[in-house]
Amino acid sequence: MRQFLTIAVNAFMELVRQPIFLLLMTGSLLFEIFLAVPYYFAFGDEPKLVENSALAVMLLSGLLGAVLSASSSLAREIRTGTALAVLSKPVGRAQFLLAKYAGLAAALTLLTYVNMVGVLLASRMAFDAYGKTDMAALGIFGAGVALAYALAGFSNFFLRRTFVSDAVFALVALATLAAFVIFQFTKQMESLGTAGQVNWNLLPAGILILFALWILAALALACSTRLDTIPTLAVCSAFFLVGLVSDYIYAKAGGTIGGGGAPWWASTLYTVLPNWQLFWLADAIETGKSTFQWAYVGKAFAYVVCYAGAALAIGTALFEERELS
Repeated sequence: MRQFLTIAVNAFMELVRQPIFLLLMTGSLLFEIFLAVPYYFAFGDEPKLVENSALAVMLLSGLLGAVLSASSSLAREIRTGTALAVLSKPVGRAQFLLAKYAGLAAALTLLTYVNMVGVLLASRMAFDAYGKTDMAALGIFGAGVALAYALAGFSNFFLRRTFVSDAVFALVALATLAAFVIFQFTKQMESLGTAGQVNWNLLPAGILILFALWILAALALACSTRLDTIPTLAVCSAFFLVGLVSDYIYAKAGGTIGGGGAPWWASTLYTVLPNWQLFWLADAIETGKSTFQWAYVGKAFAYVVCYAGAALAIGTALFEERELS
């Protein structure tokens, strides 16, 4: 168990020290806040437009982060010989792969948490045709991001600490603090309706997006046992794009959702492909269906455990047969 925790913690710290991880976290967070700044003409649906767009940014940044982090965590270590050095110790290949996945899942959870803070802030700062840009909230948030980078620069220059990891953790803490200050001490005075209020129904939607990222991370890690970064990105992109239309493909083959009727190959393909639509709750939030969301999250978690477990089992089998020398 100690070896598992050591490998998982090392994998997590290695990922948060990657500049691409900090770039994805900062870029997606800033873009989610930017979505609440311009004026829209959506006939009263401005908050919904901002919330859906922010959730989409969270999903896309997480998908890119999952693939790049999986390739950096495993494929690069196999190529450079680091994995062989670790496996020369009393560590099994299955334990090594599962520990890598645990570290990867923790890093993605951290990325999704920061993005979720950005989504909630965007829902709070969104305004309708009768409102205006919340400059006070924008200033507080911008000061928090700038202070996070300043603290990381200070620790790097004076304490000789790693800039990227310190910036990541400082950004997590100060984004949370900025959100708390904005939620508690600022408000939009000129917005009508639900604009200017935090939409807490976005929390289960964000958790479902995290579940989708865990599945994609398992797929990317399984691909990384045999493929390098670019082929892994291509395979995972194909899984993502085809999984988006899996319901349509199954219906065109003659099947009905929940009722069967499709040929065996269509049923098999529908089972193998991850159905990403199951993890997109924005439509239910828009229609006001908020009573079933947490029960649905529990069912989705069971789906994630089964699918990610199957992907990791395949990845373990591929990794066991991989020649590392």
